[in-house]
Amino acid sequence: MANPASAAALLMLLALASTSSAQLSTGFYSSSCPGVYTTVKSVVQAAIAKEKRMGASIVRLFFHDCFVQGCDASLLLDDTASFQGEKMATPNNGSVRGFEVIDAIKSAVEKVCPGVVSCADILTIAARDSVVTLGGPNWDVKVGRRDSTTASFSGANNNIPPPTSGLANLTSLFAAQGLSQKDMVALSDGIDIKPRVRDRIIYSFRDFTR
Repeated sequence: MANPASAAALLMLLALASTSSAQLSTGFYSSSCPGVYTTVKSVVQAAIAKEKRMGASIVRLFFHDCFVQGCDASLLLDDTASFQGEKMATPNNGSVRGFEVIDAIKSAVEKVCPGVVSCADILTIAARDSVVTLGGPNWDVKVGRRDSTTASFSGANNNIPPPTSGLANLTSLFAAQGLSQKDMVALSDGIDIKPRVRDRIIYSFRDFTR
């Protein structure tokens, strides 16, 4: 996680999210919720202090969310009797974790400025803070995203790299998000998407990380 290349790949995902709305800016909450960044950071730091692996888990959660419908927090939506979310899709079920940390951040932020900050922005900021807390570089996060009210179970199954993916499929899935093979290696190594996938990627494309 402390690898700057991993953070660079994460920034690529943030850039993808930024293209979805012209309203995104670093000062979006400067008046409505100026304490959002410090509030998110404190909860993230506490969670990682309790379990260091949680930092990578939050980044993975962000990564899986962004690969389906953009960075819109659709992955956080629970299944209901009339709604199928993304949590139980094959690449997510038993893989993504850290939902309770995002819930804790949301609760803390709501106490500071209720009904203002989206879960999509909370997850984005938390991913950045996870990288920084684990020793990676810092950067400014553009915010102002709206939370999705829809999810795509099929999109999660089709867009997120499963642990059985071959290199051709992995390259194709990352390319569909505007990410190169170098980004794929950095991101996969940085967040430990799946050990088997990570090892396959790094073995074949290790020169990209040098």
